[in-house]
Amino acid sequence: MPELPEVETTLKGIEPFIKEQKINQLIVRQGSLRWPVTEGIESIVEGQTVIAVSRRAKYLIMQLERGSMLVHLGMSGSLRVVSADTEWRKHDHIELQLVNGACLRYHDPRRFGSWLWSLGEHQQLAHLGPEPLSTDFDGALLWRKAKARKMSVKPFIMDNKIVVGVGNIYASEALFRSGIRPDRPAGKISKQRYESLGTHIKDVLAAAIEQGGTTLRDFVNSNGKSGYFQQTLAVYGRAGKGCITCTGVLKDIRLGQRSSVFCPQCQR
Repeated sequence: MPELPEVETTLKGIEPFIKEQKINQLIVRQGSLRWPVTEGIESIVEGQTVIAVSRRAKYLIMQLERGSMLVHLGMSGSLRVVSADTEWRKHDHIELQLVNGACLRYHDPRRFGSWLWSLGEHQQLAHLGPEPLSTDFDGALLWRKAKARKMSVKPFIMDNKIVVGVGNIYASEALFRSGIRPDRPAGKISKQRYESLGTHIKDVLAAAIEQGGTTLRDFVNSNGKSGYFQQTLAVYGRAGKGCITCTGVLKDIRLGQRSSVFCPQCQR
């Protein structure tokens, strides 16, 4: 699934082509996504200008003159900037055509993404926690919210109501760097260790954005290329292999129906 760095990478890739550009046409070939594409969205956006493009959690927000489009890439979605004469591929579902000749094409084999329209705040954004790379987030905030919680720390930091965008890959990597077991009860971690975790969450996400996201089976960025952060992963996807900092072997457990790889010697 594209996580926060992949979405941020996509944002940086598409923004120069669509910001301050007038929409010529929106073509919806397949509107049955995770949530149905807003009915009549084609006529609503036609002729409007894209004022700004931003990201909130894993959502891309295209702010128009009147209202905005909210795009989620789901588990396998991607956005590519193509020319108008580019042949449509299987699983290309939506195309945003701009007056400048650029076309933003949405590809989603599993159709778990979404394209929604709203005149006000999108309901999906109403209850989200702070952005992990913002000044509103740090380890002290995690420590305060974790008090008396019995749930494991990994699903705790992956909860979008606590902090947005810390998906499975980056949660695993940040916990490893912090020396914290993913199954340790969230309410039994010291403030000092949470401060370390908060710093490493920021560092891991910033590094992934810098390197263009993580290479996954389905994810490609706006240029159709994969990211490169996977080359530096210490634990994710490495179950049974040797730890990069000790002589231990990485172990894989299930937390919240997700694989969680960690080092039993380095993480406690």
